[in-house]
Amino acid sequence: MAGKVGGSSLTGRRTRTWLVNGTTHQGNGMEMLRTKTSEDYRFYAISAEYPEFSNKDKTLVLQFSVKHEQKLDCGGGYVKLLSGDVDQKKFGGDTPYSIMFGPDICGYSTKKVHAILTKDGKNHLIKKDVPCETDQLSHVYTLIIRPDATYSILIDNEEKQTGSVYEHWDILPPKQIKDPEAKKPEDWDDKEYIPDPEDKKPEGYDDIPKEIPDPDAKKPEDWDDEEDGEWTAPTIPNPEYKGPWKQKKIKNPNYQGKWKAPMIDNPDFKDDPYIYAFDSLKYIGIELWQVKSGTLFDNIIITDDPALAKTFAEETWGKHKEAEKAAFDEAEKKKEEEEAAKAGDDEDDDLEDEEDDEKADEDKADSDAEDGKDSDDEKHDEL
Repeated sequence: MAGKVGGSSLTGRRTRTWLVNGTTHQGNGMEMLRTKTSEDYRFYAISAEYPEFSNKDKTLVLQFSVKHEQKLDCGGGYVKLLSGDVDQKKFGGDTPYSIMFGPDICGYSTKKVHAILTKDGKNHLIKKDVPCETDQLSHVYTLIIRPDATYSILIDNEEKQTGSVYEHWDILPPKQIKDPEAKKPEDWDDKEYIPDPEDKKPEGYDDIPKEIPDPDAKKPEDWDDEEDGEWTAPTIPNPEYKGPWKQKKIKNPNYQGKWKAPMIDNPDFKDDPYIYAFDSLKYIGIELWQVKSGTLFDNIIITDDPALAKTFAEETWGKHKEAEKAAFDEAEKKKEEEEAAKAGDDEDDDLEDEEDDEKADEDKADSDAEDGKDSDDEKHDEL
């Protein structure tokens, strides 16, 4: 399994053969590789063929592990299943696919699991937000699509999202719509609160001024009415002024709730009993963009048995996750110690430089003093 696009390659080494429907395969002599992106700022494309199948009336499970060793800040970590005949030498972003699944990370806004189903040439994104893992450890992503048109998304063998393909993808028009002919009855009362008829505006309320003369202000002693005009005290906000009067509101005893148009069957809806199914699934591909390379793909399995996929994950990723975490923590600790030691060395170097500078200044001062003494001696000899 190998490929190259735009001068960038996916490198790998053989780990095990393909697992499709619980059976190992070596389609066209190609074996599954542990695959890793190798160059920054590149598009990647790689694919492999397996025995063609359809998931009609069957459960489809797509599962793989992915590890972002590089602390990914922008890039994909997903795979694609493709139907029909594909020119693998030209496989890339424009190649039609049936399913796209896996994590995608870019900045702070995009950290989610892609689950895209293609029907009639149109890609349909899942309407649910499924957060992905963002650390530098290996994680297993599993997509299960069942013949009853339900699905599940698992991360590390734990279910993170489940539901109906009908509801969570806009593949078909909705089964029901609001009746476009329905009108809100004229006597429908949808005001939740109404003015309190018992609440009356106090007499003289509107006569209260916003500002009043400052009672503490005093006319300056040097004020001359003839020259300066008649003195008036400055104004201050009136503490008695409460703003425009507003009548209190009470719960409307006749409130009927917000009116909603009744739902009717959508005349444009035509059921597809195989909304979940894909014909001629024949290829798996990794096609993605990465700003920083170093993503590792492994342990890929395509099957109709969720239990088998779960066991496979435990026997591969599960057996090594604790050791991987321990090794990662140890490496991070060593890195921190090395950085701390380097910072200490830099401080020592800076201190030595400061001491050297101080010694040089002292030597220069001593030299200048000696030169001054010699000059005085010469002047004395001349005298």
